[in-house]
Amino acid sequence: MKDSKLFSKPYLFVSLLSILMMVSCADTRNTSTIKSQPNIVWIMLEDWGTQLSCYNEPGIETPHIDNFAQQGIMYTKCFSTSPVCSPSRSAMMTGYYQNYIGAEQHRTAAKFGFKKKPLPYGIKPITQLLSEKGYFTCLMLDKKTDLNFLYEGDLFQGTDWNQRDKNQPFFAQITFQKTHRPWKRDSIDPIDITEVRLPPYYPQTDLAKRDWANGLEAMQVTDREVKTVLDRLKEEGLYENTIVFIMGDNGRCMPRGKQFLYDGGIQVPLIVRWPEKIENNQVSDALVSTLDITRTILEAASVKTTTQLHGKNLFGDDLANREYIFASRDKMDSTYDAMRTIRSKKYKLIHNLLPERPYCQYNKYKEAYYPVLAELNIMNLKGELNPELRQFMSDSKPEFELYDLMTDPWELNNLAGNATYDSIQKALLTELNKWRAEVKDKGVSEEFRKGGWSSNYPTRSLEEWEKHLEGFKPWIFREPKSDMKHPYALW
Repeated sequence: MKDSKLFSKPYLFVSLLSILMMVSCADTRNTSTIKSQPNIVWIMLEDWGTQLSCYNEPGIETPHIDNFAQQGIMYTKCFSTSPVCSPSRSAMMTGYYQNYIGAEQHRTAAKFGFKKKPLPYGIKPITQLLSEKGYFTCLMLDKKTDLNFLYEGDLFQGTDWNQRDKNQPFFAQITFQKTHRPWKRDSIDPIDITEVRLPPYYPQTDLAKRDWANGLEAMQVTDREVKTVLDRLKEEGLYENTIVFIMGDNGRCMPRGKQFLYDGGIQVPLIVRWPEKIENNQVSDALVSTLDITRTILEAASVKTTTQLHGKNLFGDDLANREYIFASRDKMDSTYDAMRTIRSKKYKLIHNLLPERPYCQYNKYKEAYYPVLAELNIMNLKGELNPELRQFMSDSKPEFELYDLMTDPWELNNLAGNATYDSIQKALLTELNKWRAEVKDKGVSEEFRKGGWSSNYPTRSLEEWEKHLEGFKPWIFREPKSDMKHPYALW
C-alpha cells in the first residue's frame, strides 16, 4: 500500500446547510457486553465515480467530504463488482460476487423474465450477521436496497440509530440519491461550464459540458447532506467510536460509464475514517474492490462467517499483494448483454460475451436520461466522430478489449489482437477464466442470447435523435433554481 499526505493546505469552508438534529433516545437495557464494539456508518453516493474535489476533479467543490478525507484514508483505485446498482449492492450486502450468489441480472424480477432466489451456500446478509453479533441495524433516509435475492424476515431492524438500546452498537446504511439522474442543480453554488473538464470520449460541446456540470452540482448538494450526518454523529457523541465509509455503488451515469466495464462505470470513491486505527491524511493506490468494504466491516465487528468471503480486509496485510480486481456486467433492465473484466494497475482486459450486440443497443433508461448519448448518436450518424469514438457507436463490438492504462487511461486504444501484447492478453484471459470458474459464472445461454429488447442499431433515425436532443435542451440549460420537470422522466 502506498500512502501519502492528502492535502498540503487545510480547507476553509463555511457550512451551507443547517438542519434540526434528531435527539437520540434509548431504553435502559444493560448492553455493557457490547460497549467496546465500534458503530459503523455506510454512506453511499449513488451512481457516482471519483468526481470530488479531493480526487482533483475540476470545477466541483465538496469541502465537507474533503475535510472528512483529511481525517482518514482515501482509496484512488476502488472498483465496484458491477457497473449498476442491484448486482453491485447485492455483492456488497453479502461479501460475495453477484455471479456466485445468482444476483448478476439487473432488475431481477418476474416482469423482466428473472425471479429472485434465496441466497445459496448458507450465505447471510451482513445485516443479519451484525444483528446476531449484537448490532442494531438500520436503513436511514432513502430506503433503497435494490437487492437481487430473496431474504426471509427484515434486512434491517429500524430506520434510525436512535431506536437502538442504550449503548448498543449500530450499523447504519445511508444512501444519497441526488447523484442519480435526474440531477438537481445547485442553486447555492452553480458551476460554470468553463470550469469543468470532460473526458475525451465525450463531445466537447456546451451541451455536454453543461450536463457534466449539472451532475457535479448534484454532488455539491449531496456533499452538504453528508455533512448533516457527520455533524449529527459529532453532536450525539458518537463520532469517535464510529467507523464511517463514504463510497459509491457504481460509476457515473453517463455514456461509457454506468452499465459498462470501463473505469467510468466501475471506479468509485472510497474514503474511510476509523478513529485510533487510521492516521489522518492517508491516500492509498492499492487495488480495492467494494467487496473489501464488506469484509472490513464484519472483521471490525468481530463477526466470523461460515464460508470464506470474496473480499479482503482493507487494513490487512494481503491487500498490498493483490494483482487484479474483477467485475462483470449482465442484463440491464431488458437490455441483454454480458461482459467480464480483469484489471491490474497497468492493464485491463474486457471479454465481451455478446460481441454481435452493439454497446449502445436500446436501453430505455439511458435514452431517457443521457443527453450526451443523443449527441453522440447524432454525430455518429453524421459521420463526425473520430475512429476511437466511432467504435463505441458501432453496430457490434470486438470480443476482446485490452488497454494499457498507463499510456491510455481513457481506454480508447484497443490492443487486443496486437502481437506485441499477445502474452499479456493470454495471461489476463487465463486469470479471468479462472475467476469465472471460482464464482460459478454461468456465462450466456442461447436463450439469453436471443432475449431482451431489440438489439437493432441505430435505435432511432437521425431526425428522431435530433428531435430527442431538442427535447433535452431546456432541461439541460435550465436555471439553478428552476422547478422544471424532466422531459423524459421514467419515474
